[in-house]
Amino acid sequence: MAPRDLTIPAERHPEKAHRPDTEIPRKPDWIRVKAPVSQGYKDTREIIRENRLVTVCEEAGCPNVGECWSKGHATMMIMGEICTRGCTFCNIATGRPEALDAFEPGRVAHAVEKLGLNHVVITSVDRDDLEDGGAEHFAQTIRAIRHRSPGTTIEILTPDFLKCPDSALETVVESRPDVFNHNLETVPGLYPEVRPGARYFHSLRLLQRVKQLDPGMFTKSGIMVGLGEDRQAVLQVMDDMRAADVDFLTIGQYLQPTAKHHRVDRFVPPEEFRAYEQSAWGKGFLMVSATPLTRSSYHAGEDFEKLRAERERRLGRR
Repeated sequence: MAPRDLTIPAERHPEKAHRPDTEIPRKPDWIRVKAPVSQGYKDTREIIRENRLVTVCEEAGCPNVGECWSKGHATMMIMGEICTRGCTFCNIATGRPEALDAFEPGRVAHAVEKLGLNHVVITSVDRDDLEDGGAEHFAQTIRAIRHRSPGTTIEILTPDFLKCPDSALETVVESRPDVFNHNLETVPGLYPEVRPGARYFHSLRLLQRVKQLDPGMFTKSGIMVGLGEDRQAVLQVMDDMRAADVDFLTIGQYLQPTAKHHRVDRFVPPEEFRAYEQSAWGKGFLMVSATPLTRSSYHAGEDFEKLRAERERRLGRR
């Protein structure tokens, strides 16, 4: 069976129709990956289909889907496959979402159990149409996974809850995920173009509030490079994250999904990623992943164990 085409058709991005086409540049050798063909990939796909689940791996066209699914690792995307935002980098469809599926948390939990995951990442579309932004749905999903797979550690990658009361974030934190991730995505100067519906300092404050609500919870955030940022702006984002007490930083290469999406400014070479990684370690992050293919959930389970061990090591030195 041929691999599924992970690019969402342009007609599912009506908010980008006015944008001029930009040529999608050829990827350098260090970014190319093999097509997903392994039996493990097929088995994971079957479990996802059986439980009628959506994954960000497919919807966002992640280049690591073959590797991750071959190991049984899939990032579940809850609350549907239609987002209320129109970020210019994102391959997820934009429009009016359907009502929440009350049975979805249970299906996610069943899939996590069947996949035998030690660590799972749960993300979602933005749901600005909901009063709480989907916070209670996140909490129900976390509780359902805890019930069926009590030994599984849970990482969530949330929207920004920009239009919600403070209680929305409190609801999510009180459900006690092991890692709370919210991506800043890019440097503040590019927000008007790349994340027009979001606010940089709101997202930063969200991460800071998680630590205030639960100082023991790990926090995580990430950005893409190759969108037009410069090195100094990336270093400033690192400083901002550390000021908000973010534990784990991810940096990966932006890849343009279609001609209507934000153009790739350049492909950042591996040596620059290594330099960013060294800078981040020097700024005090507990965990750093900075490579061209780094994504929020890439090797998330292994990185979580390293994150936990590094905190214990630093606490032991005090």
